[in-house]
Amino acid sequence: MTRENRRLDLLLLAALFCCAALPWYHIRSGFYGFDWLSDWAGEPLFWPLVAQLSPAQWWLWPFVPLVIAVGLLRHLCAPGPDRGGRLMALGAAGLVWLLVEGLAVGLRGWNWSLWETLFGPVAGQPAFGAGAVGLALCCLAMISFGLAERGALKGDVFVLSAITLLVGLVATFVLYPLLSMFTGAFQDFRGAFTTEGVAKNIGDPQIWSLRCVVGTGGCGVAWRTFFLALCTATGTTLLGLAFALVATRTRMPFKKGLRLMTVLPIITPPFVIGLSLILMFGRSGFVTEFIGDVTGWDPGRWLYGLTGIWIAQMLSFTPIAFLVLVGVVEGVSPSMEEASQTMRAGRWRTFRKVSLPLMAPGLANAFLIGFIESMADFGNPLVLGGSGGVLSTEIFFAVVGAQHDPARAAVLATVLLCFTLSAFLAQRLWLGRRNFATLSGKGDGGRHALLPRRVAAPVIALVTGWSLFTLFVYGMILFGGFVKVWGLDHSLTLAHYVRAFSVSFGDGLAWTGVAWDSFWTTMKIALIAAPLTAAVGLLTAWLIVRQRFPGRGVFEFALMLSFAIPGTVIGISYIMAFNLPPIQMTGTALILIFCFVFRNMPVGVRGGVAAMSQLDGSLDEASLTLGASSPRTLFKVILPLLRPAILAALVYSFVRAVTSISAVIFLVSAKYNMATAYIVGLVENGDYGVAIAYSSVLIVVMISVIGGFQLLVGDRRLRRGEGDARRAAARRIEEVPA
Repeated sequence: MTRENRRLDLLLLAALFCCAALPWYHIRSGFYGFDWLSDWAGEPLFWPLVAQLSPAQWWLWPFVPLVIAVGLLRHLCAPGPDRGGRLMALGAAGLVWLLVEGLAVGLRGWNWSLWETLFGPVAGQPAFGAGAVGLALCCLAMISFGLAERGALKGDVFVLSAITLLVGLVATFVLYPLLSMFTGAFQDFRGAFTTEGVAKNIGDPQIWSLRCVVGTGGCGVAWRTFFLALCTATGTTLLGLAFALVATRTRMPFKKGLRLMTVLPIITPPFVIGLSLILMFGRSGFVTEFIGDVTGWDPGRWLYGLTGIWIAQMLSFTPIAFLVLVGVVEGVSPSMEEASQTMRAGRWRTFRKVSLPLMAPGLANAFLIGFIESMADFGNPLVLGGSGGVLSTEIFFAVVGAQHDPARAAVLATVLLCFTLSAFLAQRLWLGRRNFATLSGKGDGGRHALLPRRVAAPVIALVTGWSLFTLFVYGMILFGGFVKVWGLDHSLTLAHYVRAFSVSFGDGLAWTGVAWDSFWTTMKIALIAAPLTAAVGLLTAWLIVRQRFPGRGVFEFALMLSFAIPGTVIGISYIMAFNLPPIQMTGTALILIFCFVFRNMPVGVRGGVAAMSQLDGSLDEASLTLGASSPRTLFKVILPLLRPAILAALVYSFVRAVTSISAVIFLVSAKYNMATAYIVGLVENGDYGVAIAYSSVLIVVMISVIGGFQLLVGDRRLRRGEGDARRAAARRIEEVPA
């Protein structure tokens, strides 16, 4: 029996198992609890496909000849290009029919009135269950097996299956939700298509008004958000550049402390900084009261609005800009700066004409990140927005507020997506055809030139002042959790921590604190999502760097697209896509896990691409030449050398899963409530003490888990002087038992 036939036999067994043993439709109580097994005989909803077949559900019958046709191909056709083409056609036909019938038949009958006219009324069907999802995966496997038999990518089934699976996942969890959001703007409450909601909202002056520029009054929410994003991106880029220059081009003491400060905002829940600013500069803040006592002047509510949001976003996103820029500043070749000074250019002219232009890619990336992060920010505007809301908060209130206008939410989300995608594409077009390379394969033993005095003095002063302000803000966060009532009673207490995380030992261990439920839910989901995000991201990076296949550029762009999509847009698109058949996941842990995986995957992809680009391709060639398969090469040769990238992907995905709020706020439920959503509820109820105590515990837990990831992954060990890359790869292959 050939290898191709063995693969096809396993595929047939899997397809038969999905059709004859697994529930075809979605089980509300959950598939993985297996409670449905006890009620299988008496509940038709739990039946597999073969038991669901009836004249009333005629749309299920085409899947039977599909499986039979694959069996006939197995026994009547020899492996080769002809059979591969037919297998691809069957897999594609199965996927298309599964998609069409799933979208056409809803809970109450036809979703499309044309089909009701053509075929008559039907009873309807629930969302897809484990059986339907399993058959869809089998159809993807048919396509990849068919491509292998036709000789694509040298017939490597592992590579073809990985590409096919990733394309299917991105189409399901990135493109399909966006398409559902766009179509949702043109649907009414009953699902019928109409342009009334779009026509009413697309020209709404509350969205597009420019009266603040051309007359009196306020600007629309779209322009408020856009102007705020421009100010935040500009400010964080300049501050991040200042921190990077101080860390690399000055002799300022305590420079290592700057890198430690960059970690704090990243592991802080996004609304905690806004809450700390309220405790300082709000109506009852101690700075406000001090100014009032000394001068008799009432500052008013200046903090609540775009000014306060901008300050909070500057505190939140400046460390990210620094992390982007510090490597770029260090990467400028010292020999080019020395050449400029050899030509009798002063330090100021060298910095302005040589160093700064070569930092353009980093500046553009930092600006783009600041712009997108500001657009997507939800926590700070929710806490500090006041009457001046932004697009993210307006989308939230359009969904969960009293107005409950899904069409308005979809229009606002589309506007937000257009802004971020425009910035993303503009950055790629600007940098795409320009060359900023300064480092070659030759050694460069020079030293970076110090900043000219006219630049160093103001930059050091700015960095010092901002660092002190940041430390002060975080000091207030810590202090706020240990006082009884902020602004009224500053006596020290542990009551907030006890209320949130109390434990009793009466009749055994009992988690009696109010925060434990959301805490354990958050930890479980984050610890599941983090390794999945790292695995998908690094597998994608391996395919992009090491494989050459048609459409690779489009494939990479589609994967990176989720980076440019704000979390608010992802949240509202997931609600519109997965709240009804054919895929129904709202209120479950799965929707949160998939959201985190595909929201944070681009960071793992870019980190993996950067790390893998440093590995010589001869390592892969040596392993394959010695007879190792592609998966064995990936797991035994490549991944051990990518431990830094693995650690970065694990840490980032875990931290983002714990601290994310913009997408999570739409997806949480009473059973699966994440920590950030729970803290937002505490803030809205004015329970600041417990909110701050909970946030500080999360920060400590994240630091501990990050340390655990470091110990688990370990360090990459590289040895020199023991032979070339081929012999190193050969040793790795030979050391592993077959």
